[in-house]
Amino acid sequence: MSTEKGNLSIHSENIFPIIKKWLYSDHDIFVRELISNGCDAITKLKKLDAMGETSLPEDNEFKIEVIVDDKEKTLTFIDNGIGMTDEEVKQYINQIAFSGAEDFLNKYKDKANEDQIIGHFGLGFYSAFMVAEKVTIDTLSYKEGAKAVRWVSDGGNEYEMSDSDRTERGTKITLSIGEDGKDFLNEWTVKSTIQKYCSLMPIEIYLINPNKEEPKVENEEENGEVKEPEAPKPLNDTTPLYLKKPNECTDEEYKEFYRKIFMDFKEPLFWIHLNMDYPFNLKGILYFPKLGNQFDTMEGQIKLYNNQVFVADNIKEVIPEFLLLLKGVLDCPDLPLNVSRSFLQNDGFVKKISNYITKKVADKLNSLYKKEKESYEKFWDDIHPFIKFGCLKDDKFFDKTKGIILYKTTTGDYVTLEEYLDRNKEKHENKVYYVTDETLQSQYIKMFKDNGMEAVIMNTTIDQPYISHIEMKESENNIKFARIDADLTDSLKDEDSTSEEDNKKLSEEVQTVFRKALANENLTVTMENLKSEDISAMIILPEESRRMQDMSKMYGMFGMDSAAMPSNESLLLNKKNKLVKYIIDNKDNENTDIFCNQIYDLAMISHKQLSPEAMTKFIERSNKILQKLI
Repeated sequence: MSTEKGNLSIHSENIFPIIKKWLYSDHDIFVRELISNGCDAITKLKKLDAMGETSLPEDNEFKIEVIVDDKEKTLTFIDNGIGMTDEEVKQYINQIAFSGAEDFLNKYKDKANEDQIIGHFGLGFYSAFMVAEKVTIDTLSYKEGAKAVRWVSDGGNEYEMSDSDRTERGTKITLSIGEDGKDFLNEWTVKSTIQKYCSLMPIEIYLINPNKEEPKVENEEENGEVKEPEAPKPLNDTTPLYLKKPNECTDEEYKEFYRKIFMDFKEPLFWIHLNMDYPFNLKGILYFPKLGNQFDTMEGQIKLYNNQVFVADNIKEVIPEFLLLLKGVLDCPDLPLNVSRSFLQNDGFVKKISNYITKKVADKLNSLYKKEKESYEKFWDDIHPFIKFGCLKDDKFFDKTKGIILYKTTTGDYVTLEEYLDRNKEKHENKVYYVTDETLQSQYIKMFKDNGMEAVIMNTTIDQPYISHIEMKESENNIKFARIDADLTDSLKDEDSTSEEDNKKLSEEVQTVFRKALANENLTVTMENLKSEDISAMIILPEESRRMQDMSKMYGMFGMDSAAMPSNESLLLNKKNKLVKYIIDNKDNENTDIFCNQIYDLAMISHKQLSPEAMTKFIERSNKILQKLI
């Protein structure tokens, strides 16, 4: 053909500045776009061959090659796919935003299945100008008698077309890299970008560096045979595990896929294999990593693909927020993507996909609980923050999982809420007692155990909002949660022959002694007969007050920290304890002040951490008491 020059037909205004600066949020996206186009071209040719529209040689091997040449300052993408005629170049390249894949589907819509056609967007090719000063296309169509075509443009509105010397079917795109793209003349940069976006593409991708000095490998003789050097290996896995049926996959294959995709060598707890064809096409694998108690600082990673082409990580429109704590791969060709393939339209169809994923996760958890209860309990400490977070975020998820939410008790076993209430109904009166710190609250835990009572362990960040959520959901059943030190249940008290009036008078007298000794006029002191004589005192803080303090600490309410809030803590003294009896009988003794302070601090240590100043005084006072004993 004779050389032809012309102006690019652009549907709106000059689109190149938009491509370079705004259309693609990630600078390296052009690698994905050009490889995707090559993969698309090969897929088209394979479909034409399958439909009898063309005939390919039996030994034909499809592949995509990416050549990094830092000396020539070029980056080249080569495929052996369908290729283009000069008319197709004019139509698909010169008329920007006209999608070749869309035209192909319209032509063969009765014969071809569009699932495997990747290139739905005509602007993908032009992402090359993000890094290239000049782009050259050499292409030869599969059609018999077709002539090779060369197309050249420097990123302006002009192009030049002429005959090409290409002799092989397919397309070669050469980027003459400019200053903006010099990082992509580095082999490692290109390799890592391909692995980021194209690691699961269905056509083998090879990276070539013509300037790299390969280590000399001498043919070794092994068992009398000459050992040949290893053949080049593709950078991608063309048949990722999620494309198989779940019953065809082994546990080791699931673990190996996890290690390869996420570079995480800690084994996942378990996984969910999604395999759906109707009413939408969705495949993938979701893994449950070990979350532990610090889930609030952990970020999962769910990779979204479209026909094995990476789109983005953690897209909230498709993946419910609480599932973003997991790790996984989702491939959904039906997702409505915008031109950059980087963001999703938040519509009803996407919502259905999100609901389906949520349902499958809930179904898996229920199946584990019913069929593998022992394993479910073993996983519980790692997965419970995720499940509770899901219950807070999604009412449907809560409805499906509320019956399998476990509570670890102070006796060491795992029970549902219903089981806990049923086996403690005689002493707990429809109340759930919980522990937030097993070390600090050990005195209260021991007191519960000594009296045949139990509490549940709720020591993660998510537990406080979750408790409020459960109380709201179970309001009809009047279920209430109370921290183990929130109040003194009647089950822990012993009979007291003292009249109410006399007890009140005694409490006021002892309160005066403690207020003077502690220099705290706001301290409230109460007296009770506890079943255990060993406990001298306890700090009691009503549940409502404690929750308000926790909220102020979490959200900075009232413009103050929790220490500045009014405190409703009270000191409960055990009248059966010998030290308390001493104070009652010796209110004016020289040692009374030091004993009052010691009793108060001992009670406070079992309630919360002492301040540095209070801890220093407590240690000094303990030494003085020991010296008095000597």
